[in-house]
Amino acid sequence: MATGGEPVLEVSGLVKHYPLTRGVLFKKQIGAVRAVDGVDFTLGRGETLGIVGESGCGKSTVAKLLCSLERPTAGSIRFKGEDITRLSGRALKAVRRNIQMVFQDPYTSLNPRMTVGDIVGEPFEIHPEAAPKGDRRRRVRELLDVVGLDPDFVNRYPHQFSGGQRQRIGIARGLALRPEVIVADEPVSALDVSVQAQVINLLDRLQAEFELSYVFIAHDLSIVRHISDRVGVMYLGRIVEIGRDAEIYEHPTHPYTQALLSAVPVPDPEAREDRERIILSGDVPSPADIPSGCRFRTRCWKARERCAVEVPALAVPAVFLERPAGPAAHDSACHFAQEGRVVPPESSRANGDGPG
Repeated sequence: MATGGEPVLEVSGLVKHYPLTRGVLFKKQIGAVRAVDGVDFTLGRGETLGIVGESGCGKSTVAKLLCSLERPTAGSIRFKGEDITRLSGRALKAVRRNIQMVFQDPYTSLNPRMTVGDIVGEPFEIHPEAAPKGDRRRRVRELLDVVGLDPDFVNRYPHQFSGGQRQRIGIARGLALRPEVIVADEPVSALDVSVQAQVINLLDRLQAEFELSYVFIAHDLSIVRHISDRVGVMYLGRIVEIGRDAEIYEHPTHPYTQALLSAVPVPDPEAREDRERIILSGDVPSPADIPSGCRFRTRCWKARERCAVEVPALAVPAVFLERPAGPAAHDSACHFAQEGRVVPPESSRANGDGPG
């Protein structure tokens, strides 16, 4: 859970566009895929920020940008006050020690030709100053023990482990350099439900033990609620709503968030029968052809003329500014967020389809 204090990460106006070209010998740019198109957020020390959204919304691209696996088209990423997008060479390498990544698929993110000991110890080869050469084997065994694996497994290969164990190996590798921030890109989506809970509990324990800050990316809102202090909802390259977990889950103000939450499974049969399911019309527009104004307007039941010409700012809706801040006061990028949760006529009870 968040410990407060100065933000360890500050993301401002983050943009990543991929050019669309035509031609073989003489390539001509004909457009761009706007994967990330102006993202802003902060991450406090010891805090977990969950980022959720449908596939293709840009959340995994944000993860790559945070870890400097890709360079942004525009914007800044400040780690403890320093803009890492302007760094290169040794300065960037030093920052990378403090921002590590846990990948989505434990089956493809581990080299099958390397032993577990070599995989977990590989960061020490890249950053030799992190551990003396004669001490690395001991450090690797300690890391395996920390994530709940037998240290004697150092000479085994990835194919000898289950999916949950492989993800623990990936987490141990991410912890090797003692980072301050871990970016977890859908770290449990490839695992069985029973194993997901074990990995989430492990991440919670490690955060408390090492004072880690997490950016936790996922499409499963129930998992994000379990681990996150704050939640940001992404749609077509932008964050459309962000706030404390209770604010987002109990008082969603953006129509897209409301639609996503209406599709979350409810274990209580009576509550499930009484809940309205919001069914979105149409498909997600292409990131190469973003709608004008509000990018959600083509699927939104609240959409009006203003939505087509004016981009809504990510801010606290005016209705909340008129009274003392309460549990619902958080940022939302909707012109009509103050209207609350109004279910569209075509929606149905819980037996309907979820947002598509």
